[in-house]
Amino acid sequence: MSSSSIGLIGLAAMGANLSRNFADKGFKVTVYNRTQERTDKFIEKYKNENLIPAYSLEELVETLEKPRKIILMVKAGSAVEILIESLIPLLDPEDIIIECGNSYYKDSQKRAKKLATQKIDLSSIPNFCLKYSKVS
Repeated sequence: MSSSSIGLIGLAAMGANLSRNFADKGFKVTVYNRTQERTDKFIEKYKNENLIPAYSLEELVETLEKPRKIILMVKAGSAVEILIESLIPLLDPEDIIIECGNSYYKDSQKRAKKLATQKIDLSSIPNFCLKYSKVS
């Protein structure tokens, strides 16, 4: 199985474009969407040797170099929660989840604390912005 630098979950407009950008820059990216049809259409449309389809979270995780880096490009809320809960048993300490949904920052902080107990890093856009802004 091919080894990818990055895993990306969620192939709507932003996830599709981000994965294509990585692939165009020479990074191997394993992409996953909850619907196989969207994954197949995406791979067929963009035909880039650096884009590798995955049809399950297990398959996505298996293709990634360690420490694994997985970007979540899904709608904030329960979708993020479900994905993180589903990923936890598949990941190892030092793996990284980068959550790019528009999650409420306190939800992201709770998730980060939970994952930290397993030495899995959660980086989220809301927490990153909060850390580097004057908002407290």
